[in-house]
Amino acid sequence: MKKYLVIILSIVMAVLGLSACGTQKTEDKTTKETHKLKIVTTIFPEYDWVRQIAGDQISNMELTMLLDNGVDLHSYQPTADDIMKISDCDLFIYVGGESDAWVEDALKEAVNKDMKVINLLDVLGSSIKEEEVVEGMEAEEEEESEEGEEEPEYDEHVWLSLKNAKILCEAIASDLADIDAAHADVYKQNEQTYADKLEALDKKYQAAVKEGNKDTILFGDRFPFRYMVDDYGLKYYAAFVGCSAETEASFETIVFLAGKVDELSLPAVCT
Repeated sequence: MKKYLVIILSIVMAVLGLSACGTQKTEDKTTKETHKLKIVTTIFPEYDWVRQIAGDQISNMELTMLLDNGVDLHSYQPTADDIMKISDCDLFIYVGGESDAWVEDALKEAVNKDMKVINLLDVLGSSIKEEEVVEGMEAEEEEESEEGEEEPEYDEHVWLSLKNAKILCEAIASDLADIDAAHADVYKQNEQTYADKLEALDKKYQAAVKEGNKDTILFGDRFPFRYMVDDYGLKYYAAFVGCSAETEASFETIVFLAGKVDELSLPAVCT
């Protein structure tokens, strides 16, 4: 993997170097007039948050989402074009965690040394959760570091908590305001408007849980909603943890989950 990234980064640096040689004089004259903020995100939630916070200023941005529809965050590998987009962007937003291990090498060769970088897990700090294996769930083999100690695996699906979303949007608005001070008030106002919408939705979720006659959900697949169920005090059963590479549940797991559906009289199995 590391060798693969080194090759990609070498190509990127060569291309960017050639581009700079041919356009430097023109850019020196027009950068201030034509420069658009270049923002790169890895997944859709980050992309959508930027759109909400930017508002009408989105027309003055080049906003890119690296993962196409249907691409799994946990198996994504950047292309040379992806690395180029990251290299000279003004703001790069990514999840962090094991799935984004490639980011460290990509950022080392960034052309824009003033780039702002937001790691969602870092922003949330101590509130991020380690993956947990609940009753009936298939556990994966644990990997050990070179020192022989177990490396904690964190649940990366932090965007599925409305409370987390509010915190992360504040961080995005703050960095946009730093990069584009002329429109700082716009970003802060848009972020507050969006935060109010998230707060209203959060209250609807709380009311729905309070009025419901079930407090348990069951997934027949990977379970990415750990943050959400913890926010609302719900219980859950699932075949695999959220970041599992497994997709085929064992016979024992299927039997256990089917038994829970009957035992708890659950109306549906989520997938």
